[in-house]
Amino acid sequence: MALLRFISINTRYHHHQFQILQKPLTFSSSSQTHQPYNTISLSFTYNFLTLRSSSSSSSSSMESPPEGYRRNVGICLINPSKKIFAASRLDIPDSWQMPQGGIDEGEDPRDAAIRELREETGVTSVEVLGEVPYWLTYDFPPDVREKLRHQWGSDWKGQAQKWFLMKLLGNEDEINLLGDGTEKAEFGKWAWMMPEEVVEHAVEFKKSVYEEVLKAFAPHLQ
Repeated sequence: MALLRFISINTRYHHHQFQILQKPLTFSSSSQTHQPYNTISLSFTYNFLTLRSSSSSSSSSMESPPEGYRRNVGICLINPSKKIFAASRLDIPDSWQMPQGGIDEGEDPRDAAIRELREETGVTSVEVLGEVPYWLTYDFPPDVREKLRHQWGSDWKGQAQKWFLMKLLGNEDEINLLGDGTEKAEFGKWAWMMPEEVVEHAVEFKKSVYEEVLKAFAPHLQ
């Protein structure tokens, strides 16, 4: 028998209350996408509770990112088969990553994630499933830090990221590595990968963050 209960959630800017039908998700035989049981939300666009996972050396529960780190967002985009989108960087041979990008001054991280996904992949038909509720950081290796210091005009230690889990709702034809044309292309190829493949193909200095992200999103990747 299903159990109805109310759960209250506080985010940085809002308080939200959800009525949750505690019953496993089912999958429709006529569709590749799953339909969750009734979830009633008040002025809130997510349909999944903010994710929380155990802390690690790479994470922080602070509302603000650590001093000296560039504010950034990362997007874990999955398809109906729960595989993860990854793309190969044009500037780093044999390096694959999930979409990511900087947060503009005064920009909400969620809005930044949607914008960056559109700019880098052309994808706009998505559903936001959840978010890692703390900042994850990685340090730049010395050579990368020096390169980016000249490129950005700022000497950042590394990046502090807020990560979002999104599901592709549209067709794969929507994916275009030229993006929306507003920014220079960053990727040469793309593929759907299993979580362990995403970590394996990432550059070394991002692996620990990727492991933490995929651990937090694991319930949606199984």
